[in-house]
Amino acid sequence: MLGYYFTLALRSFRRNKALTALMVLAIALGIGASMTTLTVFHVLSGDPIPQKSDRLFNVQLDPQPLAGYQPGEEPLELLTRFDAEELLRQKKAKRQALMTGGGVIIEPERSTLKPFSNDARYASSDFFPMFDVPFLHGRGWSAQDDDAHARVAVINKALNDKLFNGEDSTGRSVRLSGHDFRVIGVIENWEPQPHFYDLFTGSYGEGESVFLPFSTAIELSLSRNGNMNCFDDRGNVEPTDRAAPCAWMQYWVELESPSQVTTYKTYLDNYSQQQRSAGRFQRPPNTRLRNVMAWLAHNEVVPGDVRLQMWLAFGFLLVCLVNTVGLLLAKFLRRSGEIGVRRALGAPRMEIFKQCLMEAGVIGLTGGVLGLGFAWLGLWGVRQQPADYASLAHLDPAMLLLTFALALLASLLAGVLPAWRAMQVTPAIQLKSQ
Repeated sequence: MLGYYFTLALRSFRRNKALTALMVLAIALGIGASMTTLTVFHVLSGDPIPQKSDRLFNVQLDPQPLAGYQPGEEPLELLTRFDAEELLRQKKAKRQALMTGGGVIIEPERSTLKPFSNDARYASSDFFPMFDVPFLHGRGWSAQDDDAHARVAVINKALNDKLFNGEDSTGRSVRLSGHDFRVIGVIENWEPQPHFYDLFTGSYGEGESVFLPFSTAIELSLSRNGNMNCFDDRGNVEPTDRAAPCAWMQYWVELESPSQVTTYKTYLDNYSQQQRSAGRFQRPPNTRLRNVMAWLAHNEVVPGDVRLQMWLAFGFLLVCLVNTVGLLLAKFLRRSGEIGVRRALGAPRMEIFKQCLMEAGVIGLTGGVLGLGFAWLGLWGVRQQPADYASLAHLDPAMLLLTFALALLASLLAGVLPAWRAMQVTPAIQLKSQ
C-alpha cells in the first residue's frame, strides 16, 4: 500500500504543481537555515578527543592574595611556573603535562625558502601519549630529555613536507629562532577542534607545527604567547621566572577512574594547604579539576552568536512548517470529494490518514534535497567569514543524514493536522454535494 500511496502522491503533485512547489520551497528554506546553523554548532561543540575526554583533567589552583577573596569563587585558569613544575615533579597522576604556547622563526636549509614564523608548543614529555598525538615518524621526547634541556623537536607533517619534501626527517637538524634542534618525530597534522588543551591561544583553527621541551624553550628564552595574569608585585623578577607571581601555564593530568579523580583532588587541596603554610598561598584551598567537556563548557567555547543564530534558524523552520500546514490543509480539503468516494467504497479512515502522511513525507524529502543545497550554500557563506572557526563549517555524513531525517520529521509533523482533518470527511455529505 505504501508504494500505491507514493504513486498517488506523485499524481497529486502533477495536478497541483504551484502549490507543491510552494510547500517544497518552504520546507527547503527552513531546513537549509536550520542545518547551516546546526552544522556550525555541531562542529564547535563536538568532543575534540572522544576516546578519553572523560579521563583528561585541567588543573586549577588559587595562589592569589587574600584581599577580595570570596569563598567558592573561581580560581585562576592558569598556573604559575612554580606550581606547574612542582606538580610535575611530584607526578601524582598516571600522566601529567605542563605547557604553554609560543612562536619560533624557522630558518630553512634550502636557499629557495625564506625564514618564516610558525606557532609552537612548549610542553613536557607526557604531552604526546596523554593526548594520543599520532606519529608518522619517530617519537616524542622523554622525561630525561626534559631534565637535560635537550635540543630536540617534533614537527608536524605540513612543516615536514615544506622543509624536507615529505621525507622522514628524524635525525636531521632544523634551525629555530637561531638555535639548532634535532628532529626526533613527525606527527600527523593534529588539530583537535576546539584546541581544548590551550584555549588562550585560539579555540579553533590550525594547531601548532613545532613542539619543543618546555625546559629547553625556557633556557633559550624563546618567545611565548597566550594569557598571563600577574597577581602580585614581582619586583625585578621576569614574569616567566620560576618565582614570579604570574599565572601563564596550562596543566593537564590523565586519571583513569573516579577514585583517582577523588584522590588527585584531595592531593591538590593538600598541596594548596602546604603552600599556604609555607607562605606562598594566602587563600584557603580553592582548587578545580574539570575534564575536557566540563572545561569547554566552563569556558563557553561555543560563541554566543552561534547559539542565537541556531535558535533563530529553528524558529524560522517553525514558521515555514506553520505555512506548510496551511498549504497542506488547503490541498487535502480541496480533495474532499475524492476522499468521500474512497470512504464510500470502504476505505478506512486510517488509510486516508496514511495516504495524506505519505504525501506530506514525499514533500518533506523533496524539500530536504533542496534544503541540502541551501545548507551547502549557507556553509559556504560561513567559510567566507573572518572567524577562526569558519574553515570548519562542512557537512559531515552524520549531519547529511540528519538533514533528511529532520526534513522528513518536520513534514510529517506538518502533515498530521491536515491528514487528521482529511480523514474526518463524511462520505454521505460529500457524495450528496457532488
